[in-house]
Amino acid sequence: MTIATHSPLDTENPFTLSHLDALEAESVHIFREVAGEFERPVILFSGGKDSIVMLHLALKAFHPAPVPFALLHVDTGHNFPEVLAYRDRVAQQHSLRLHVASVQDFIDDGRLRERPDGTRNPLQTVPLLDAIESHKFDAVFGGGRRDEEKARAKERVFSLRDEFGAWDPRRQRPELWSLYNGKHAVGEHVRVFPLSNWTELDVWQYIEREKIELPEIYYAHRRDVFKRDGMWLTAGEWGGPKETETVENRLIRYRTVGDMSCTGAVDSDAATIADVITEIAASRLTERGATRADDKMSEAAMEDRKREGYF
Repeated sequence: MTIATHSPLDTENPFTLSHLDALEAESVHIFREVAGEFERPVILFSGGKDSIVMLHLALKAFHPAPVPFALLHVDTGHNFPEVLAYRDRVAQQHSLRLHVASVQDFIDDGRLRERPDGTRNPLQTVPLLDAIESHKFDAVFGGGRRDEEKARAKERVFSLRDEFGAWDPRRQRPELWSLYNGKHAVGEHVRVFPLSNWTELDVWQYIEREKIELPEIYYAHRRDVFKRDGMWLTAGEWGGPKETETVENRLIRYRTVGDMSCTGAVDSDAATIADVITEIAASRLTERGATRADDKMSEAAMEDRKREGYF
């Protein structure tokens, strides 16, 4: 991951920022604001594209100084190996401390129970809150965007969480003129979303412009998958495929990455960033709506989990 250099001004109008530069400037401002207001911020970093862009922006915000935050990943134990390898490589490349909260550890010591469906994404909340409390993080950067899902569309950039990590939309504060209020009581913390105003297309166009490396599973490749609930899932120890589900070797890619048990692939021959941008521009479905089974459990699945402390 390298820092691209370019002129931030529109060549036709030297006094106007381009769309991507305006988004970048807003995100950089948010990172610097948090660095000035909070004592122990941390960046959630999974190796997914949004967290990768978020880290790239943090590197820009504090260049040439190092990023003054650690990284935190809640590892379900069912993450894609390619993404974990990328996560570790980037943390080492930038000499960043990486904290890993393991869902498997919580299952092993009895604090969590495996779900009947094998999906571990909903189990991330307890390890996340435990890590926040044990490391005394007072601000936690997340890569959530408002275009992903209707519950995330309700979020402020600074999202206040109570002493139990719970989100209450009635306690969220106005953010007029990009003024952010980080005040919180002892035991509370703030979730911070620098990519709130970005779209999936913005993220990919920024990746193209900045020449940001991504895990290869974001591009078309052949993989053994099986269909469940209208999605192509990867086989794994978590509970798939069943006897009635047939494994096929297909040309696919992932629009989002997470727990393999609930992250679906899409049929695609998009092998380059330009191909992906063309594909996304023509899509009528959000990435979570198309590929995340955990968001389809109920109409309010994401909002219920956010109230419990999830992102």
